[in-house]
Amino acid sequence: MRIFVITKRTLIIAAAIIAAIAAAVILALSFSDGPVSPTAAMAEVEEYEMEVLAGKKKELPVYSVEREDKKIAITIDAAWEDDKTQFILDTFKDYDVKATFFLCGFWTDKYSDEVKQIAEMGHEIGNHTATHPHMNSISVEQMRKETVEYDDKIEELTGKRCKVFRAPFGEYNDKVITTMRSFGYEVIQWDIDTIDWKQERSAQTILDTVLPKLHPGCIILCHNNGYKIKEYLPTLIKTAQEQGYEFVTVSELLLEGDTIIDVNGVQKKK
Repeated sequence: MRIFVITKRTLIIAAAIIAAIAAAVILALSFSDGPVSPTAAMAEVEEYEMEVLAGKKKELPVYSVEREDKKIAITIDAAWEDDKTQFILDTFKDYDVKATFFLCGFWTDKYSDEVKQIAEMGHEIGNHTATHPHMNSISVEQMRKETVEYDDKIEELTGKRCKVFRAPFGEYNDKVITTMRSFGYEVIQWDIDTIDWKQERSAQTILDTVLPKLHPGCIILCHNNGYKIKEYLPTLIKTAQEQGYEFVTVSELLLEGDTIIDVNGVQKKK
């Protein structure tokens, strides 16, 4: 008969693995650009568990930033309609807010004047790919065409190239992260999601979800065609500013110098 002895070292290792798996579950379920199936979430957990056991580091984008001041970032993904963009820009101007707009190529082609206006008003433009593909399923060369070549259009319109990138659908893997960083982008997710693409969510529901989660260094996800953005955006901004928060672009939010991204996607100073 074999006797198994549970040592203190074994318990520590087990606790570390459980913590890593829990973090992976949080990332898989909380930070998606839409519904995440239980099967997909469990696959992510199993992948993370294997990497932890193998001693490998999983590549993560920036979900939020560890800051001592009360700077936060509001981000606008623009891939479809344009009927609310002017309202968003006017609201940002009224409240002296600077934001980051993650634009798709086909949106840029269709609304080139709005792209110029976004840049002229001092907002940051981030790369959201040319055609909004599933990044996990395309080659490195396709990734380059979706981002670097698309940046040529943005530079032609605004005089600047993008520094930050957001993957369509919030979908990424290690290959996507390392490839985008090799192209010179920092990969940005979010840690507060308005989920404003769901028609059934009221403005009050969005505010009740978002406002309690505000914290220094948070990154908020909105969409330029969000169903209730005209109703919730002014209140979100006003309330946050009353609490002492300052809205800055993502690039201004990011830390400079030697940094790390922890298991929860938080960028920190080394």
